[in-house]
Amino acid sequence: MIGRNDLCWCGSGKKWKKCHFPNPGQEQNIDTLPFEKRAALYRKQYGIILKTPAQIEGIRRSGHLAAKILDEVCKRAQIGVTTEELNTYAHKLHLDAGAIPAPLGYGEPPFPKSICTSINEVICHGIPDSVPLREGDIMNIDITCILNGYYGDCSRMVHLGNPNPERCLVSKVSYECLMKAIEILKPGVPLGAIGTAIHAHAKTAGCSVVTQFVGHGVGVGFHEAPQIPHYRNSIATPLTSGMTFTIEPMINAGTPTAVIDKENGWTARSADGRASAQWEHTLLITETGYEILTPWTL
Repeated sequence: MIGRNDLCWCGSGKKWKKCHFPNPGQEQNIDTLPFEKRAALYRKQYGIILKTPAQIEGIRRSGHLAAKILDEVCKRAQIGVTTEELNTYAHKLHLDAGAIPAPLGYGEPPFPKSICTSINEVICHGIPDSVPLREGDIMNIDITCILNGYYGDCSRMVHLGNPNPERCLVSKVSYECLMKAIEILKPGVPLGAIGTAIHAHAKTAGCSVVTQFVGHGVGVGFHEAPQIPHYRNSIATPLTSGMTFTIEPMINAGTPTAVIDKENGWTARSADGRASAQWEHTLLITETGYEILTPWTL
């Protein structure tokens, strides 16, 4: 619920009672508005697309497929296997399911592979290659499917053999940050609470949060509004049912700064070369809480 003295949901910085407060003497949950009115309001104020039941079902199917492909690719990730082999396998799984790998050809320069494989100090957007995986590596595998026009986006970590304590720590903390952020999701929670929860846990664990990359709306497009910062912030936009977005905290052992590979224009590494890790789900805000639309397994 939004109180009269809380910041208005529109982001004006004013108290609700001085801005969009509709009924003096009362409080209103935005989710009580009819869907059509809420959808128009969120599109106009924030550029956010609230999803219809039919769209949600399409995104759910794509998300479940992405999670299934991710689980299968992670099983193939073994010492001595190359990330190029994982990419080839993932591409086949997409095609066999009648789906399209969203990363392939995306962006500028066009991303050259069907999945992202980010190893050790690589924060995100690692490009599969012919180098075999080694004992002690940690790796994030990121899968985004397009199924019948809908997007599902997720990632998780894989440990090869026995990684050193630093690598294990960032992987553990990143997972915990993701789950702590998910736990608070429900209508009326300000969007900024997601990053605040992640930042607090990472700091307590002695890790840092990458600020150069964020989560994002997803579903009918690969990258939609809103952006979801993983660091402490005060974004007041209230979560509401029908929102679909990713949470994907990128956690570093040392400096939070990322350096982009100048040759390929994609691969982001920690500036100090220390370990980084990321876990990701696509989430739906429901009338009472949330639904994980990419239910990969550990």
